Amino acid sequence: MGEVEGWKREAAEAAVDLIRPGMVVGLGHGSTARYALLKIAELLRAGKLWDIKGVPCSKKVEEEARALGVPLTTLEEHPELDITIDGADEIDPDLNVIKGGGGAMLREKIVAQATKYQVIVADETKLSPRLGTKAPVPLEVLPFGWRTHLRFLENLGARVSLRVDSDGTPFLTDQGNYVLDCHFGPIADVEGLAKELDLRAGILGHGLFVGLVDEVFVAGRSGLRRLRG
Repeated sequence: MGEVEGWKREAAEAAVDLIRPGMVVGLGHGSTARYALLKIAELLRAGKLWDIKGVPCSKKVEEEARALGVPLTTLEEHPELDITIDGADEIDPDLNVIKGGGGAMLREKIVAQATKYQVIVADETKLSPRLGTKAPVPLEVLPFGWRTHLRFLENLGARVSLRVDSDGTPFLTDQGNYVLDCHFGPIADVEGLAKELDLRAGILGHGLFVGLVDEVFVAGRSGLRRLRG
């Protein structure tokens, strides 16, 4: 395992210590959150954790959780979650984050909004002085009329690209929608940009998570840190 992968695992496994029997747990999407899922499954098998239910943030996570024997439920059955452990593409000093590198940001945000305590797990390379410095902001858009958003987004300062699969066809989210990756550079007003994107018909969700994160577990060369808002 490489150095960064080790940091990802360290942060994710530390966050799992917050889970208690009886909790309903949001299961995040992505390479770092996957280490949390693996640790949860390990604790369940060992009898060190019990009576939990998970709500997966993507079909891929749902499939892996089932294969690992993690009990699952839905937001329809449990519309309020106790805790969610998820990853991020970039994290600013106010614990606002960019998510969506894996294309699951709409479901991840729905789960985050339903969660009492939202935890982000990451390696130290994801820390940033200002969102947009390192990562683009992904938007989930309805395929109908997707090109009509380009001028709107360019006027907001973005360089926009349609996310495609290896065969050149548009990447599709679990909902069958397209993803536009928007390179804004360092964003001066994250909350203001989020509001602009929220108002645009056809943009179904975006990767700016503003004011949703309660705690970040971040691991790196200096060890493990816990950052709270």
